[in-house]
Amino acid sequence: MRILIMGGTRFVGLHFARAALAAGHDVTVLHRGRSGADLLPDATHLIADRDADLSVLRDRSWDATVDVCAYFPRQVRELAAALDPGAAGRYLLVSSMSVYDTPAGPAFTEDSPLLPADGPEPDAVTPATYGLLKVQCERAAREAFGPGTLLVRPTYVIGPHDYTHRFDHWVQRLARGGEVLAPGRPGAPVQVVDARDLAAWMLGLLEQGASGAYHAATPPPFTMRDLLDAVASAVAPAGTTLTWVDDDFLRAAGVPERALPLWSADPRTLATSTGDPAAAVATGLTLRPVADTARDIEPFEPLPQALTPEREAELLTAWHRR
Repeated sequence: MRILIMGGTRFVGLHFARAALAAGHDVTVLHRGRSGADLLPDATHLIADRDADLSVLRDRSWDATVDVCAYFPRQVRELAAALDPGAAGRYLLVSSMSVYDTPAGPAFTEDSPLLPADGPEPDAVTPATYGLLKVQCERAAREAFGPGTLLVRPTYVIGPHDYTHRFDHWVQRLARGGEVLAPGRPGAPVQVVDARDLAAWMLGLLEQGASGAYHAATPPPFTMRDLLDAVASAVAPAGTTLTWVDDDFLRAAGVPERALPLWSADPRTLATSTGDPAAAVATGLTLRPVADTARDIEPFEPLPQALTPEREAELLTAWHRR
């Protein structure tokens, strides 16, 4: 296949491009030329800013287009307008589990109600607008590219080259050992998917000619305890312990959720962290153990918003004295 990737030099796009090239496909990546081009020497590189000028796409065609960096519906519409009719081939949008309204219950499927998408397009991506914008992107994709559109809805994506370092934070923290502050309820749901597994499966969907919406996530029930225990089994030195500190205590202490990545006490976030990936598994999604992903994470500079060791120690002392 001839495949166009919108944003193919970072994280999910990079892993997808590598998988497609390894499988013998003809890969074109459109990006701004700021990072990652040297990681894909066998791909065709088109340098352009999708928010400015997509004329470089004229008079070209592909069998499939994979869009990993559409955050506004106008970006989807502008991409469709820049391509000649039919030039996109099958269109795959990387969306998000954040598109859902509060589901009725755990193990919800892809037909669970989405957030209301009517109204104006938000002008910025924030935690409050992200899900709504992805719903609007999905609607724009179906309108622009037709019923064959593929909508991939991952939860937290983890693995090498993750520039958010949310999962990586726990790998690095547990590798230091000692007493580790584990946030919230041990049984709080959380779901992850390794970007390499996500990429290989998305390529398979295109090769199968699939369409529709799919979850990409660890099957529920999967919890923060499961996640941290898996990471600890891979990287923690002997004697490492987890001390679970509850949501109310952390909030009262003024600890923001971003200081402890992947922690959330928001009811909707927790509810939408229990999606059923059975449809994806039936089409070939295979998930490696979280411990294996943890072993592949490279060292990085600590996240500036994360708890410092000193603050973590203060909180643990206060928790034990409560």
